[in-house]
Amino acid sequence: MEACQTLNSDTINELKHYRLTPLRLLRGLACLVVYLSTAFMFLVYFSPVAAVFFRLFSVHYSRKASSFLFGLWLALWPFLFEKINGTKVIFSGETVPAKERVLIIANHRTEVDWMYIWDLALRKGCLGCIKYVFKSSLLKLPIFGWGFHVFEFISVERKWEVDETIMRKMLSTFINPLDPLWLAVFPEGTDFTEQKCVKSQQFAAENGLPILKNVLLPKTRGFHACVEILRGSLDAVYDLTIAYKNRCPTFMDNVFGVEPAEVHIHVRRISLDDIPVSESECSTWLLNRFHLKDQLLSDFVSQGHFPNEGTEGDLSTFKCLVNCLLVLAITCLFAYLAFFSSVWFKVYIFLSSVYLSFATPFGFHPTPILEYVKSLVSGKKSS
Repeated sequence: MEACQTLNSDTINELKHYRLTPLRLLRGLACLVVYLSTAFMFLVYFSPVAAVFFRLFSVHYSRKASSFLFGLWLALWPFLFEKINGTKVIFSGETVPAKERVLIIANHRTEVDWMYIWDLALRKGCLGCIKYVFKSSLLKLPIFGWGFHVFEFISVERKWEVDETIMRKMLSTFINPLDPLWLAVFPEGTDFTEQKCVKSQQFAAENGLPILKNVLLPKTRGFHACVEILRGSLDAVYDLTIAYKNRCPTFMDNVFGVEPAEVHIHVRRISLDDIPVSESECSTWLLNRFHLKDQLLSDFVSQGHFPNEGTEGDLSTFKCLVNCLLVLAITCLFAYLAFFSSVWFKVYIFLSSVYLSFATPFGFHPTPILEYVKSLVSGKKSS
């Protein structure tokens, strides 16, 4: 079997990671406090309106409102990565058109890969409509777990016999082509480590599958379910290949800005017509894509870059600052209302927090009144 690669070879180790200085430590802690406080205020004030009240009348307009409001908050993260931390995010391959409905597949190098997809979505005006298939344990995170629920991320246990029903039920709510959607899936199912790579290679050798050294063998059933249910409402599938210099960052590396020096994202656009319909052929197709992805990452190790770089421009510093100041101003207003205004604002925050605390673990989203009435009427007729 081939040796697993960590993409940290000397050939790409030109940039040294930043030291965790006292200034970076204080700045990171300040950013974390800001992000948690802004997230809390946006969720408790806007969720009852955008994700509950609007949804009682229209799922579509509820999602449009949530996409806009929470997209404002999500934009703080690319601002942190690219403008505050100075991380270079370099895109290559094909250019992504704006305002498309897409399914994204990506390799999973580390715990924060999914956050760098926000940098691409922000450039395309689709930041607020991005959703992920992710492990259900993340719903237990304080505050952020509420956000994952409101954004309608699809939580899974990574056991298909448990996840199939949940995935298909959630995916069926995304088939309206008018709803904004960037659905991101990591078919490997977990982040890459050398130990997991060795196990993946052993399984591949025992089953006559390709031996991959930069990615794990993809799990295909979840991807096929996404394509099967959403095929008629998507514009394209995008295959993203993600690599880092010098080493893969952790969440706290991102907060303190010590890693990564560079993030490289290679984009390939795939027509839905090129993806087979049957599950067995679709599985083979996905395995071949990851074989190509593995070779692309090997080339990155030897060359230090992906082909055809520079497909996306830099973020506007001015727009990032304006967005940041707007989010901070809204948060300050909400904090003032919570602490110094009518007691009813405190009651509103309390009730909103209670709702989110209970709705998140149970995956509860209100059913529109009209749909509920129709279901009652049809139920009576059938009886």
